[in-house]
Amino acid sequence: MRVYLETERVILRHFTPGDADLLFELDSDPEVMRFLGPPASREEIRDDILPHFLAYDERGEGYGYWAAVEKATGAFIGWFHLRPRPGAHPAEPELGYRLRRPAWGKGYATEVSRALLARAFGQLGARRVVASTAADNLASRRVMEKVGMSLEREYWSDEYQSVDVDYAVDRGDWEQGREVQDLNP
Repeated sequence: MRVYLETERVILRHFTPGDADLLFELDSDPEVMRFLGPPASREEIRDDILPHFLAYDERGEGYGYWAAVEKATGAFIGWFHLRPRPGAHPAEPELGYRLRRPAWGKGYATEVSRALLARAFGQLGARRVVASTAADNLASRRVMEKVGMSLEREYWSDEYQSVDVDYAVDRGDWEQGREVQDLNP
């Protein structure tokens, strides 16, 4: 197992070609996909999505998609990504995540997102990190707010046929927020 990052309760490991079934199972849950549209087929995951995830490892730039594994059980709980959006500057990566329902409400998204922000600003030279979700996805919005991101805009997404929101945090605001957290543990 090639580990990218560890938090107190979660290991982010690099994806492998054998992870297609885990991704298919994740995307087959209608509640997981509620704000994302129809799930991808097993073939689409195997032939398109997983190769896209794996391609980040080949670039070796520190950005990518990673499988999230619960340390206590070794169970696959979902995935996280930190990577520039298509056409965006590499110093402005997007944070994203998708978790299995049994992992919801346990603070994993917040815990790992904080660690990924620390990696982005501390090691990867990010000047700003962005994240998006459906406006109605209140749980995901709370995670973004808990990790210090602020609402930037609300807009219509043709891709998802919904109202979406963008959140962001820049390096200065993140550093200032970390100082406050250190003073009030």
